[in-house]
Formats: sequence, C-alpha cells, structure tokens
Amino acid sequence: MQPRFNYAKLSPGAYHAMLGLEKYLTQCGLEEGLLHLVKLRVSQINGCAFCLDMHWKDLRAIGEGEQRLYSLDAWRECPYYTDRERSALAWAEALTLITQGHASDEAYAEVSANLSEKEISDLTFAVITINAWNRLAISSRTVPGNYQPARTHETVTA
Repeated sequence: MQPRFNYAKLSPGAYHAMLGLEKYLTQCGLEEGLLHLVKLRVSQINGCAFCLDMHWKDLRAIGEGEQRLYSLDAWRECPYYTDRERSALAWAEALTLITQGHASDEAYAEVSANLSEKEISDLTFAVITINAWNRLAISSRTVPGNYQPARTHETVTA
C-alpha cells in the first residue's frame, strides 16, 4: 500500500489543531484506558488500519489484556467491561454511526448514568476526534505498522 498524501506536512495548521484536541483529551480527566478503548472501537467501526494498530499498541503499553482487546468488537456479549466502559462504548458507537439513530435518547440515558456531564462532553470530543483521525488516515492511506507507543507497562494477567 502506498500513501496518497501527507496531511501533516501539507496542512500543518489543521494537523496541529488536531494535536491540540489530543493534548486536551490527555488532560481532561477521563481514564487513559477508557479513551483508548473508545478510540479502538471507533477505529474498528470505521475500518482504519493505522488507528487500529496505534490504539491496540497503546492499550497493550498501558497494561490492557489480550482478552478484552480481542473481544472489543463484541463488547455487548462479554462480561469483561465495566458499566462505565459499556456506556462509553455505546455512546461512541451512537456518535460514529450517527446516521443510524442520531445519538438516541436511550444511548444518552445510558452514558448519563455512568459519566458526568463534563465527562460526556469530553468523551464526545474524543469520539469526534478519532472519527476525524480515521478519515484522515483512510483518505491519505497512512500506512500502519510503524507506530510505537510512548511508554510500556507490564501486562497484568489474571
């Protein structure tokens, strides 16, 4: 696969604005693991190979176990996720698949039961941001495989 264009070099102002959103999200108070789970799930829905590679590696680097990662696309049928994670994943899916229900009242009620209004707002920005990254990586054909996470932790196994 050959990349089509390098959006970071061609549109540096827009790229740095996107990085500003990412910087905010790392400091907003939502758990790092929750943010990466949401980013991975949205990337699964969108079929973004580069972002799948990135967020899988990021989750492994912070100690996430294989079982939860392998089962993420079937999270509704698995007991491995907390209520907080489930509601965040449902909200992320509703926003990513916006044409299939327009962020229903049911999805909002579920996320509202487990996250504060500020957390919902920050989560919404996280979902919007990863959807934008997915579209940038897919349209530019950013090649997956070379991403390395910033840090690694030993994986905890039960």
